[in-house]
Amino acid sequence: MTRNIAVIGSGYMGGGIAQVLALAGARVALADVSAEVAEKNLNRLIEESRDFVRDGLFPAGATETLQQNLWAAPSLAEAVREAEFIEEAVPEVLAIKHDTLAQISAAARPDAIIGSNTSTISIGDMASAVTNPERFLGVHFSNPSPFIPGVEIIPHAGTAEATVTAARELVHESGKSTAVVKDVTGFVLNRLQYALFHEATQLVEDGTATAEDIDTLVRTTFGFRLPFFGPFAIADMAGLDVYDFCYKSLQTGFPERFATPKILSDLVSQGKLGTKTGAGFLNVPAERIPELIAYRNKAYVLMQKLIEDLGPAPIQ
Repeated sequence: MTRNIAVIGSGYMGGGIAQVLALAGARVALADVSAEVAEKNLNRLIEESRDFVRDGLFPAGATETLQQNLWAAPSLAEAVREAEFIEEAVPEVLAIKHDTLAQISAAARPDAIIGSNTSTISIGDMASAVTNPERFLGVHFSNPSPFIPGVEIIPHAGTAEATVTAARELVHESGKSTAVVKDVTGFVLNRLQYALFHEATQLVEDGTATAEDIDTLVRTTFGFRLPFFGPFAIADMAGLDVYDFCYKSLQTGFPERFATPKILSDLVSQGKLGTKTGAGFLNVPAERIPELIAYRNKAYVLMQKLIEDLGPAPIQ
């Protein structure tokens, strides 16, 4: 059975989310501040898809699929009336989100799941505008949503477990991956992203390196690993005792900023040093370490080949 979905806010993010869901086979209504804006953005998404198909970014037939599955609703109420899932993607202003969520609640089915694409606003703070808030949660796609595979799922304290499960299933149907995180300031994605950016700006400000050289180092060293391994897998492979030593070295210049995390110290004191001992943040059995190393090496060689085939980014 085809899913009925509504995306409220048809701009760059909302439009991209609508493309993702429509290409997965859902019937997706677009709504915006007016029917004219929704119609204009629908036309933009269709034309954009032709370029994506031509460039090999969307599969053949994607434009026809979008023409069949996307439609511009004359109003928010009409868009959400039959929807089983509604994604709010309006500007990052709490008052606007409250107003939009109240309108959605008034017009939608009482059992419809409501997600917000907010990247920074507390889900709990928005939940007060939602009728039956147990069916509300954050469903945070990243920019550009058609091409970034990860989605943050953010329940608030009152979100029902069934809502989380249903939202994850829907996102997985579109070919995306999900991670469930707590409703804290910045969630996870932006806390990590901005922590790196904060340290990078300090390095530029104190003259340690230029912005260009920092970008080069990030792209060609630890950032090169990140498509395949997250920070805990990387730490386990490097050795948690090595990380512990590096923290002590960093503390000679930055004693507070690089205080050793307790969770790291605890593992080291227990002799859990990562892949070398078969236990760390992620437990990799000793017999699988050769397989892991072979995968890692192949991944890095293929990544370098992909970069060479693509050529340098125009910003470089």
